[in-house]
Amino acid sequence: MTRMWCRATQVLEDPRGVAASTITELVERCETSETTVIRFCRTLGLSGYPQLRLTLAAEAGRSDSGTARVVGSDIGPGDDLAQIVEKIAYADARAVEETASQLDLTSLQAVVDALVAARRIDVYGVGASAFVAMDFQQKMHRIGQIAFAWSDTHIALTSAALLQPCDVAIGVSHTGVTSNTIDALAEARRSGATTVALTNFPRSPIAEVADHVITTAVRETTFRSGAMISCWRSSRSSISCSSG
Repeated sequence: MTRMWCRATQVLEDPRGVAASTITELVERCETSETTVIRFCRTLGLSGYPQLRLTLAAEAGRSDSGTARVVGSDIGPGDDLAQIVEKIAYADARAVEETASQLDLTSLQAVVDALVAARRIDVYGVGASAFVAMDFQQKMHRIGQIAFAWSDTHIALTSAALLQPCDVAIGVSHTGVTSNTIDALAEARRSGATTVALTNFPRSPIAEVADHVITTAVRETTFRSGAMISCWRSSRSSISCSSG
């Protein structure tokens, strides 16, 4: 109850601050867990923390402008084309800024060094994260690194079992709870490969099987998958560092 009260107090006293904070930042501020925050959001009838942030940002925008047109809100059925473009551009720009501001540069450098020295790189992802994995593979090939993206669970597990200590395996999961991706990354770790989790939730299950965790910060919207925004942005950051 005390932790739930902290959630409510933070939202009431600083709605703009909560809207601008990642779930990790809010967890640290209230000394609680991500599970508690998500449970609080669902108590309010929201699907999760991203929707809470969107709702708070929308209300703050209405308060400032006195109008229903809010750049920080989700795309609505009544939005015209200009509003849709504006909202998508705003969401993507915020994803880049917030991801960059909360990145652990020490962890990022360790991942970059591992990628540069790797004999081969396996990237695991399913659903929307599979497209991120394929994009990462393509970028790795462009800078001369041998990489493979696997979205099929059985093939991913087979590949992971054949990795060696000189290899790197990356699991892409926005939520961090995708069991297929976690299983493949865990198998890669058992094979001795360096494992990396790319996720929006650093305390999620995928982090438990990763040597390094690269976190993203993004508001997932109805028409824009968090995996395609946050993980894609973070993967490009790693690529830029390794190619530089």
